[in-house]
Amino acid sequence: MRPDIQPHLQIVPRDQHNVSRRDISPNALRVLYRLREGGFHGYLVGGAVRDLLIGGHPKDFDVATNATPEEVKSLFRNCRLIGRRFRLAHVVYGREIIEVATFRASSDDGSGDRELHEGGRVLRDNVYGTIEEDAIRRDFTANALYYAIEDFSVRDYTGGYEDVRNRLMRLIGDPETRYREDPVRMLRAVRLAAKLDFEIEAATAAPIPQLAPLLRDAAPARLFEECLKMFLSGHAVKSFLGLERHGLLPALLPETAAALKSNRTGALRRMLLEGLKGTDARVANDEPVSPAFLFALLLWPAYCRALATLQAQGVHEAEAQRRAADRVTVHQLETLALPRRFSLPMQEIWLLQSRFSQRQRKRVFRLLSHPRFRAAFDFLTLRMAASEEHADDVAFWREAQTASGDALSAQLDAQREALGTEEGDGPRKRRRRRRKTANGGE
Repeated sequence: MRPDIQPHLQIVPRDQHNVSRRDISPNALRVLYRLREGGFHGYLVGGAVRDLLIGGHPKDFDVATNATPEEVKSLFRNCRLIGRRFRLAHVVYGREIIEVATFRASSDDGSGDRELHEGGRVLRDNVYGTIEEDAIRRDFTANALYYAIEDFSVRDYTGGYEDVRNRLMRLIGDPETRYREDPVRMLRAVRLAAKLDFEIEAATAAPIPQLAPLLRDAAPARLFEECLKMFLSGHAVKSFLGLERHGLLPALLPETAAALKSNRTGALRRMLLEGLKGTDARVANDEPVSPAFLFALLLWPAYCRALATLQAQGVHEAEAQRRAADRVTVHQLETLALPRRFSLPMQEIWLLQSRFSQRQRKRVFRLLSHPRFRAAFDFLTLRMAASEEHADDVAFWREAQTASGDALSAQLDAQREALGTEEGDGPRKRRRRRRKTANGGE
């Protein structure tokens, strides 16, 4: 048992809470009843209980039990064991997976199945214990609530029931110690507070700005997944504001944070927040959101800053754009493992922006047929939140998408005549052919 935390059981009976089996996945109930029939204790645990208490609709239902992973597997033919850092059982029902975790102990039993980094970060934790130990090793009190199928009560060992009622995110134990065990908990605090409309309790929030650099030690792939949860769950604006408020933005998106700080007009921040607002609206309407577009938005301030630096150094515009896109992507990969399937279209969205000011006929039709055109045009529209100078381009390309080919050609010809050949397509210069010499050279 952790010496800094003393669990105290509070049983909330069925008539004093609103968790109902009607709102629980039938497959999760099957798992709970099967564990009970097998002679084990099983509880619905964590976010599902928390969300049900505040009237939410959980997507995932996790179970905690005193059965070991191997014992769980022996009860379910549709079970597979996963994980090395944290060994878990997944009971599979079609597309739904019920995750079953064995109660974890809060201290090492000498078996070698619990390993800590010298800084306090947990590298592996497969030491099993009691429900009391399991409760106090969870991250937040709101996530340490257990729904018991035998009497339909909610069991609380850490004060989480009151914290949920008061809409508070509170760490279990000493905040600095818990953040050092797992720095990603700082991001989870911000994300869950944004999602649930909770406040982060004062002592839980206090160490975050100072400990934010610890995120550099977290696995980039894990930070990428946490980013997707943070910005693609319908609470992107609140999450971003939370990152700013608690000093986490420079640790997660360092170049974007630096660019926003140096942008005195605040135009880039306005655009970013407007884009995140649109992302939240799409999620609310069950419309898809591309991670490539999301990261094009999040890293756009960094790209603009890098581009301005290169152009000030005299680098040609097209070359500066390519180098800025590569530079921002490579630097961000040090923190987030952004897959190429997202980073490449992200860069295309950036690089296509300069082509929206072109009106040459072939270039217009080529851009309209580009596979990334729609995403790039949506991004151009979003840029109007930062500057009205893009209004004419937005109007032209919005009309160009609906016009027939002949009508668009006629419009471009009229514009060319009005501007003159110097600003239109202009006559082409004939290329001189080089004569081949007798030995095949030039």
